[in-house]
Amino acid sequence: MKYNNIDFNNKTILITGGAGFIGSNLAFYFQDNFPEANIVIFDRFRSESTFSNGNLQSFGHYKNLIGYKGDTVCGNLNSDKDLALLDDYRFDYIFHEAAISDTRVYDQEIVMQTNVNSFYYFLEKAKKDNSVLVYASSAATYGSMPSPQTVGKESPENPYGFSKYAMDMIAYRYMRENPSMKIVGLKYFNVYGAREFFKDKTSSTVIQFGHQILAGKTPRLFEGSDKIVRDFVYIKDVIQANIKACEAKKSGVYNVGTAKPRSFQDIADILQKELGTDYGTDYFPNPFTGYQMHTQADISTSKEFLGYEPEWELEEGIKDYLPEIIRMYEEEL
Repeated sequence: MKYNNIDFNNKTILITGGAGFIGSNLAFYFQDNFPEANIVIFDRFRSESTFSNGNLQSFGHYKNLIGYKGDTVCGNLNSDKDLALLDDYRFDYIFHEAAISDTRVYDQEIVMQTNVNSFYYFLEKAKKDNSVLVYASSAATYGSMPSPQTVGKESPENPYGFSKYAMDMIAYRYMRENPSMKIVGLKYFNVYGAREFFKDKTSSTVIQFGHQILAGKTPRLFEGSDKIVRDFVYIKDVIQANIKACEAKKSGVYNVGTAKPRSFQDIADILQKELGTDYGTDYFPNPFTGYQMHTQADISTSKEFLGYEPEWELEEGIKDYLPEIIRMYEEEL
């Protein structure tokens, strides 16, 4: 599906984090719809390095790119030498998705170095090349602010959320100082869909519950999960937002969600219905303090300035995603 009238054929497109979840989906969107597009992926790819919380430092995986035909540059956002490899290209569009995205990494220095310091390079590169720059912000910038979460009312509560808030502030300055530049930040809410499997523990509850059920296990949810709601947004709507951001009516930062919060219980119940199981639910106490109980994106400005209209209800998104959930489960057996 083509979400606007831009012809990306013969355009040079950079996707950072291109071996990750959203980046790889963007790469295949362009490859499938604009076969003459020149796509360049920049990704660190995963190593065996972990953070102090035990999670991997990088989630990019070659399996997300099987069938991809464009250029690939393996590089680290923290390496000026690696970033300099991109200077050989002139980009028409830059999609900056690469980041440390684990909300439970509390090493502030590495999160800020990786997410914020490198952002200046891509802003300057976009300025020099006259590129459209679309970058990943995050709903984590809102912390526990009451719903609906509205751009301009942020209060981050972890290093990741603050790093994205800092990026937004830098982006706003560039927008003011360079009014001819097209810069769009997208605050993703809870994204689920194909190619997220390699995010491991940070992947969505949709695939985690799906694999529990496929293993014949009762889905495990926090107590009171019928009252814990999130704005779950399907990957295809996230791609839509990225494409429409390329011709935004004005530069800015916009929410990407559905504005229709759903509960974790809903996800488990929809999956069981689709898979034809009836395992019930195994409840356990929520171990987290300060846990966010409700998110709901205010998408009024996203509709007005991007033309963004979410198309996937949770039921339809899960149904569309299910063959991939099953395929990934069988592949890992």
